[in-house]
Amino acid sequence: MESTQPSSLFAEYTNVIGQFKLPRIDIATVLEWRRKDIDALTEAGTTAVAGMQSLARKRSEILHTTMTGIQSLVARSTASGREPAAANPAALVQEALEKTLTDVQELADTAYRAQSDSFAVVTRRVAEHVEEWKALLQHRK
Repeated sequence: MESTQPSSLFAEYTNVIGQFKLPRIDIATVLEWRRKDIDALTEAGTTAVAGMQSLARKRSEILHTTMTGIQSLVARSTASGREPAAANPAALVQEALEKTLTDVQELADTAYRAQSDSFAVVTRRVAEHVEEWKALLQHRK
């Protein structure tokens, strides 16, 4: 069975590319560029996973807070002898809407951070790649 480990895959890639002799092209440099690309994609993937985990944690926190609030509301209403629905419905709705809007904003912020962090990794590698090509083309003149 063939290995799917990144280091062995890259070694196989290096062996295949190394067989070709291309005039005026430094294969080692091109391979180093590809290694950096793979590293950047790996980092972007790791960053995306971390962001999604953060989003999942935030959603879990929101659910826990909401359920705790509902439990507290029911307990207070039961202790006062009123039905839970008989409490001031307008205040309950307003409070629930405000909390929901805050929660949605927090989730959106978390998702934005996750996406922007991953995108920054890829953007940085693209900029490096452009500079590498510029340096290669300058060297060939």
